[in-house]
Amino acid sequence: MTLTSPPLGSSAGWTDARLLYALEEVVEKELDRHLKVYKDWMPHEYVPWSDGRNFPGFFEDGEAWDPAQSKVTDIGKIALVVNLLTEDNLPSYHHEIATLFGRDGAWGTWVHRWTAEEGRHSIVMRDYLLASRAVDPDKLEQFRMSHMSEGFESDNRHSMLHSVAYVAFQELATRISHRNAGHQSGDPVCDRMLARIALDENLHMIFYRNLLKAALEIAPDLAMRAVRDVVVNFRMPGHGIPGFERAAAQMAIGEVYNMRIHHDDVLAPVIRHLKILGLDGLGPDGLRAQEELGLFMDGLDAEASKFDEKLAARKARMAARAAG
Repeated sequence: MTLTSPPLGSSAGWTDARLLYALEEVVEKELDRHLKVYKDWMPHEYVPWSDGRNFPGFFEDGEAWDPAQSKVTDIGKIALVVNLLTEDNLPSYHHEIATLFGRDGAWGTWVHRWTAEEGRHSIVMRDYLLASRAVDPDKLEQFRMSHMSEGFESDNRHSMLHSVAYVAFQELATRISHRNAGHQSGDPVCDRMLARIALDENLHMIFYRNLLKAALEIAPDLAMRAVRDVVVNFRMPGHGIPGFERAAAQMAIGEVYNMRIHHDDVLAPVIRHLKILGLDGLGPDGLRAQEELGLFMDGLDAEASKFDEKLAARKARMAARAAG
C-alpha cells in the first residue's frame, strides 16, 4: 500500500508516520550535505595528556585531587560539569530519537551518525577534566551515576514535530553554552576544546533547522503549534542534573547561559532565519500559535532586560567593593 500525504498546508490527516515519510527526502538531502561539510576530528588530540597523573586507589604514587590543581575558573568548573553531564546522557537521547524517528532509511542513518558525533563530546570533555584535574573526579563520577540512573524523558512527547522543533533550538543552545563556557573557563586549552565541540553542535542545529523549515512548508499549522509549545516551555536537557537549578543560576550570573543569551542568541536567530513570525498561509490554529509565540518573545525580551539591569547592578557593586 502506498502511503499518501494530506494536501500541503492541511492539518487534517498528518500523523507522525505520514510526516516521517513526507520528510524523508529532506532528511536524505540534509544528511548528504552534513557529511560533505563535516570535518572529522580526534578527541584525544584536544586533551593535555602531559598534565595527567595518577589518582589514589590502586596506584602507590596516586595524588589526591586538590582545588588548587585546577586551571579553570569557578564558573568554568560549574559550566563544564553541567555541560558534560548533559552530554553523558547520550544513551537516553539516542533511545528517544531512535524510537521516534526510527532506525531505517535516511532517518535511521542520521540518528546513528548524530549519536556517534555526539559521543565524541563527552569523551573529550571527561578526558580533559581528568587529565587537567579541573574538577573533583570523585564528585564528577557520583554526579554522572546519579544523573544517568534517572535517565531522560523528553518534554516534547506531543508529536515528532515537537521533537524536531525542540532540537532545532536545543542544539543551538548547547553550542552557545559550550562556547561561552570555553570563554569563561580561563584555560585556552579548554576554550579550544569547547570551540571544536561547538562546531559540531552548530552543524546539528543547521540539520534540524532545515528540517523544521520543510515541516513549516508542508504542515504549517502543526509545525507552528509545535514551535510555539517548544519555545514557551523550553528546558535544557540537563535539567535533571543534581543541583541543576543552583548551577543554572550561577551560569546565568557568569554569563554562560541566561535569559538574554537564550532570547538573543538561541530563540531569536532560529525564528528570524525561518521567518516564523511572518509566515503566511496559516489556518486559525496556526495564526493563534504564531500570535502567542510573538507575545511570548516580547515578554521574554522584557524579562531579559530586567535581568540585564540586575546583572549590571551586581557587577557595579562588585567593582566598587574591589576598588574599596
